[in-house]
Formats: sequence, structure tokens, C-alpha cells
Amino acid sequence: MIRRKSEYLLCNVRQNDYICTNFREQMKIKEIIAALERFAPLPLQDGFDNAGLQVGLTEAEATGALLCLDVTEAVIDEAVTLGCNLVISHHPLIFKGYKSITGRDYIERCILKAIRNGITIYSAHTNLDNAPGGVNYKIAEKIGLKNVRILEPKEECLLKLVTFVPVAHAEEVRKALFESGCGCIGNYDSCSYSLQGEGTFRAMEGTNPFCGQIGELHSEPEIRIETVLPAFRKGAVVKALMSAHPYEEPAFDLYPLKNAWSQVGAGIIGELEEPETELEFLKRIKKLFEVGCVKHNKLTGKLIQKVALCGGSGAFLASRAMACGADVFITGEVKYHDYFHYENQILMAEIGHYESEQYTKEIFYSIIRDVCPEIDVQMTRVNTNPIKYL
Repeated sequence: MIRRKSEYLLCNVRQNDYICTNFREQMKIKEIIAALERFAPLPLQDGFDNAGLQVGLTEAEATGALLCLDVTEAVIDEAVTLGCNLVISHHPLIFKGYKSITGRDYIERCILKAIRNGITIYSAHTNLDNAPGGVNYKIAEKIGLKNVRILEPKEECLLKLVTFVPVAHAEEVRKALFESGCGCIGNYDSCSYSLQGEGTFRAMEGTNPFCGQIGELHSEPEIRIETVLPAFRKGAVVKALMSAHPYEEPAFDLYPLKNAWSQVGAGIIGELEEPETELEFLKRIKKLFEVGCVKHNKLTGKLIQKVALCGGSGAFLASRAMACGADVFITGEVKYHDYFHYENQILMAEIGHYESEQYTKEIFYSIIRDVCPEIDVQMTRVNTNPIKYL
């Protein structure tokens, strides 16, 4: 189940969803992209990534969306055949800069073919990996994990806002801050702290004070409001504060926090309802993800209860999984020597990059269906996995 609540837990922006009553007249590509970015904001992507708009224009009306893990020429051809002018992928088509587009590789050929056919390409990659309800939550859902939480939460991504408001206007300002993205801690929203005190100021010539007289020292009973926000919401929050605050020059402070952001980050850890043997678990994973070959290290004979995972290239989290007491760590790719390093410490299960992330298309599907149930949304029938098994 896609946790639609998660987009609000993430930034608490209570915007009205776009409702498509006449899709061909009202639904534009940019509105679909906006829905994707409410669920997985682009600032959540890792520094190396290039998520977001890859090719094309967003003002055009959407004729349909084709969902895929990777963009290939066959996928673009499929979009043309289906009449879809939007392709949404997990892996970005473009990672590096290009000085020319001549069709010398599959990426350039995809770019040329998409432009020629008026197709827009959009990708949600590590921002969707790191988002609550994202890629790893979907994997955990397929496995049947309970009590899921982020394996490695992001750090230094939060700010604390402190502002001072006349008592009578405190509730109005607090509400505006919550609606703009403040106040989310774990699975709680509307979180703040208030303390009553007294503010002083003297309005100088040329000002238009809300209270007090020009040239006179004024004291005003005020509420000190403290709340937390994602750093990437800073602009929207300050704008909301300035709009809601009655003062001409509101006083406020923003402090960077070292706290881990428990809602956002890499990997997932959770528990099975009932323990399984290592062999039973590996066989179930192989069938569930249609894996040609599950690679794993030596079986130890213990039961599997606590499961850690990360789709794609997630081997960097193996030490974290072990430190958190996981019985098994599942990911898409593992380096050869990692199998030696973690021998007898944790069961490593490598199921393939494509296989681990294949259900990402279901996340895209649910987001778009919620925004516009009338839009033609299809999952690609092209198997874009470049790895084949004998």
C-alpha cells in the first residue's frame, strides 16, 4: 500500500490535489510532475544524482504516461505506439553533461527520438529512494515487513525556526507555518513550542508599526514560537511567516540542526510477522522478485526475523544493517569482497538491481491515479534489465 500520508509527513504542505474532470482539457504534464515532486521532493536526491525533468516540455497537455525503470529506445517506441507523451522512469536517462547530441549512444538516441516525437521524460531516482513511502517501503511491503523505519536517516537536513508574535496573532502565524512545511517530527505533525514573554522595539520615522507609536519605546506581550522544518522548505516557510505575521519587520531566527531526520533516508529495516529459516526466506525472495539467481553468503542456520534492505546499489548500508541487529540484508548489488567481510555476521542476499526496484512503477502509478483517475497510465511491457541469465 502506498502511504499517501507520507507526502504530508514529509513537508506538511496541505495543497489541494489536482482533480481531473476533463483530462484532455485540464491535465498538463507539469501538474503530473508536481504531484510526483510533492511525494518525492527533488531536494531529497543525493548529490551525485540527476533526478527531475530529463527531456521535453511540461506545458503540453498529457495524452498518457508510460512508467518504467529505465528509459531505452524500445520504451520510447512503446510510448509512441501507445500515444503517451510522458515517460516516467526511476533511473535518470541523463547523468552527465553533453556537448553535442549526435545519436552516438543509446542515451543520445533516446533524447533525439523523444524530442522528435514530442515526448517528455521525467525521472524520480534517489529522491524517491529517500522519501517516506518510496522505493524501499515498496520492497518492504512486498516482503511483508512490519514496523518499518528508515535504516540510515539523513542528517543535517533540518532547521529550527524561532519567531516572536503578538499573543492575539500567535495561532494564526502558527497555522501558517504548519501549512507551509513546519512542525513534522516522526509521525507527528503540527509540532511547536510556545513561551510567553515581552518584546520591545522603537519604531523610527518612515515605518508603519502594527502597535506602538513612532519614536516611542514600546513593550508588547508576545509568544515565542519554536518549530522545525526541512531545510529545502526554508523559502516557502519564510514567505508564509512574512505573510501571516502582523509586524512590518518580524523577528525570526533559523538554526541548523544536527538531528537525524527519521522520516527520510536510505534503506529500510523491519520485522517479519513470523520467523523463517534462511533457506525458506531466500527461496521466497527469489520467487517474489522473479530473480534469476539469488547470490548469498554462507548460511548459518539461524532464523530470519529482522530484515534490512535497500534497492539498487545498497551495499554501502550493510554495516548499518548489521549494527541494527538485522538477520539479513537484501540489496541489488554486492561487491565480491563484501561476502568475505560479512561472513558469519549477517546473511547477505543479492537479488539484482533491476529486480529489487522493479515495483517502483507501482508507486508512480498510485501517485498519478490519485491525481487524475482518468489519465491513461500504463506500465511498460519492455524488460529493460540489461543483465540476462542462462
